[in-house]
Amino acid sequence: MGIKVEWNKSSMKKIFAIAASLALLLTFAPSVSAEERPLTLAECKKATATPRPLTQVKQPKVPAKSLPKKLTLNTNCGEIVIALDPKAPQTITNMSTLANGKYFDNSLCHRLTTAGIFVLQCGDPTYMANGNPPKWDLYKDENLPKAGPKNYPAGTVAMANPARPNANGSQFFLVYQDTQLGPNYTIWGKITKGLDTIKKIGEIGALEWQGNQAIYAPDGDGEPIQQVAIIKATAK
Repeated sequence: MGIKVEWNKSSMKKIFAIAASLALLLTFAPSVSAEERPLTLAECKKATATPRPLTQVKQPKVPAKSLPKKLTLNTNCGEIVIALDPKAPQTITNMSTLANGKYFDNSLCHRLTTAGIFVLQCGDPTYMANGNPPKWDLYKDENLPKAGPKNYPAGTVAMANPARPNANGSQFFLVYQDTQLGPNYTIWGKITKGLDTIKKIGEIGALEWQGNQAIYAPDGDGEPIQQVAIIKATAK
């Protein structure tokens, strides 16, 4: 299992039609009560974002002469602040351009993994996990880690890609617990604020759909039960 942009489940669209009834629909394992497995986080407000079409943002062709130093995601669960790594200059330039171009505004993080790989994946406003900026060329990998245990430590921010080199777009993942992955994903930042909140979202868990019923994702790979919406993203 890796971090791919084409991860998708055909029933994903149903979440917005019946999200208000999620607490009634979620099936708990016999040994786990609703009281032991909360469905929401106290510090999170209700997410009001919904899937939307991709917006047009002009793609930078070369790294900025002066790179931004941080990117802030203002979410319904509070601020997530990312210190940007200058060893990934093209990635930082592209992601900052998308952030300041409002590409990420009012979008939902579409994937959470909680078993073996510990990430929250965001960056596709369509919520279908296969969207990238219109008319953009996929761009090169940078600052790849070495292979080995915990090569994506907690707090890492890296690009998702479709399991091939130099195929980056807009989707990215936030690592909330030390994780080992193939050395295939550009590392472009480190979370300096908000990591504890993402860890709590991971503890609530991921869901998947069986017909019209939401259940805990048996493989720990699905939609976050506690929805996370990026209200506004800025880089400076």
